[in-house]
Amino acid sequence: MQLPTGFQRLRRLRRTAGIRSMVREHVLNTKDFIYPLFAAHGTGVKEEIASMPGVYHLSIELLKREVEEISELGIESVLLFGVPAHKDEHSSEAYAEQGIVQQAVRAVKDVNPDMTVITDVCLCAYNPDGHCGIVRDGQIVNDDSLVLLAKTAVSHAHAGADIVAPSDMMDGRIAALRAALDQAGFLDIPIMSYSVKYASAFYGPFRDAAHSAPSFGDRKTYQMDPANSREAMRESMADVEEGADFLMVKPAMAYMDIIRQVRDNFDLPLVAYNVSGEYSMLKAAAQNGWIDERQVVLELLTGFKRAGADLIITYHAKEAAQWLRG
Repeated sequence: MQLPTGFQRLRRLRRTAGIRSMVREHVLNTKDFIYPLFAAHGTGVKEEIASMPGVYHLSIELLKREVEEISELGIESVLLFGVPAHKDEHSSEAYAEQGIVQQAVRAVKDVNPDMTVITDVCLCAYNPDGHCGIVRDGQIVNDDSLVLLAKTAVSHAHAGADIVAPSDMMDGRIAALRAALDQAGFLDIPIMSYSVKYASAFYGPFRDAAHSAPSFGDRKTYQMDPANSREAMRESMADVEEGADFLMVKPAMAYMDIIRQVRDNFDLPLVAYNVSGEYSMLKAAAQNGWIDERQVVLELLTGFKRAGADLIITYHAKEAAQWLRG
């Protein structure tokens, strides 16, 4: 048979593992990962979250042990969430000096001063309504919520947080936090904005983890419509103009097109949040033997980087770090 001439032999660069490694365009590294941790009051608390296998509520002394383990694996960043002892209409534990997140920040720094500690800034876990802002007459009030969110961010900075990450999606929150941090003397504390956060069905397991399910309605009046992409550019631009230092897309798996659009339009560091529902789906499939968990997770995380993410918040971080080391 006479073969055609002039076609490209692209397989030449796939022939051996060494060549494939040499020309690989995107490479995962444990430095890419931000590992979420859930701090809880009490002692001896290690409570697995039923809908998130392998993810736990941890009391402070066990959280310290977890930080020791992930430090050994080369994970350099954590994102802290708190499970408060009580909730009230003022979300007072969110900004209390001895609030659970504030205690957790100090604990992480005690174990590893070089660990980059990022704190989630929101009110949903701290008030009985389970909404991200103040609720009055069944409405989420934007501007008054900014006062408490800013107060929370400053309290986290006082506790030793390296970066604050507002996830509330109130309008003007970046400007409010930046002004409050600067006024308190924290001019060098960056803001990692949940700039593009969709009202997604993928958050279900997280609400079990943070005990933050809304007591009424939903979050569609302040989180984005999953059908919209141009709006994501407006949200990102607003945050850039207000002083954000990082941008984020959440969720990640169903929104890789948005990650790419944000990457192409803005030059700030970009974070992809691989959320709870995405994690739990893969865990369930792996436990049923339907997928090779290691290969699928590493492929997915690589996909986030290929789409344009610089950093990845993922509950897979600890396992992925072990796999990469192995």
